[in-house]
Amino acid sequence: MRIFVGVTDKSWFQLHASRANVDEVNFWRPSPIATFKALNPGELLLFKLHAPDNFIVGGGFFTKFQQLSVNIAWDAFGVGNGVASMTEMRQRIAYYRRAPILPAENPTIGCIMLAEPFFWPVNLWIPSPPDFKLNTVQGKGYDAEYGAGRDLWAAVEERLRLQPAAMLIEETATLAAIESHGCGKPQIVLPRLGQGSFRIVVTDAYERRCALTGERTLPVLDAAHIKPYSVLHRHEVSNGILMRSDLHRLFDDGYITIDPADRTILVSSRIREEFQNGKEYYRLHGQPIREPAMPSFRPLTENFEYHAYNTFR
Repeated sequence: MRIFVGVTDKSWFQLHASRANVDEVNFWRPSPIATFKALNPGELLLFKLHAPDNFIVGGGFFTKFQQLSVNIAWDAFGVGNGVASMTEMRQRIAYYRRAPILPAENPTIGCIMLAEPFFWPVNLWIPSPPDFKLNTVQGKGYDAEYGAGRDLWAAVEERLRLQPAAMLIEETATLAAIESHGCGKPQIVLPRLGQGSFRIVVTDAYERRCALTGERTLPVLDAAHIKPYSVLHRHEVSNGILMRSDLHRLFDDGYITIDPADRTILVSSRIREEFQNGKEYYRLHGQPIREPAMPSFRPLTENFEYHAYNTFR
């Protein structure tokens, strides 16, 4: 397993550490051309504070890197960006870029999305590895099986075992990492996606196009759950579908569904009966949906079956 030790602000850490039940964070970078290729999904990113606080204070499991506009990043993650407001986030970006952001600007930033984050109390902070130079700006990668990386992993694993029981259940990256002892390929963390990461991953899986209409106007596209989150209790890409916001509302209310057998759109007669309208929606009836290119991201048939037989009327 690879580990990346990323440098972050103490204020970013403190805001997250003060919150309860944090299931995801956005470890963002201010540059509009930022990239991140240091980790694969399920590998570990650790938070190291700026000097003089040369300690590793927590971490999270890498889910995805995506360049996003600040508006979308805020809508998806909110305080999960490590700031209390959109205004503060824009101020932080301007500070790091050393250039003002005009009111009408919607700058692009690099978003490192992390699942199952953890934030340690001071007595569990780990001193920076001896080879981690103080002038390092973004971070440094390690191999958990060798040298300084192995020592670092041993300290991290010891602390992960202290996590609450809810963080150590099956199908979590935390438990998979502990059981691997830092060796081999990690488990992908998709079963534990937070709401914001779910939205971004589903949007990307559908290539930013509505699955029903092909609409590309991003602000009106929603990542919808097929089987309600209240039933599944997890954010899974295979239970997601990207829809125009009005169709999402109709889908959730049972006016529209997807035929589980041939994956075509079904529109209920209730729209005409209740609203004496709906011509635009009836034009979609019988049309096939667009699905993600990656098979593992396509909706499971059982999820469409649940919606068709339990929600659609």
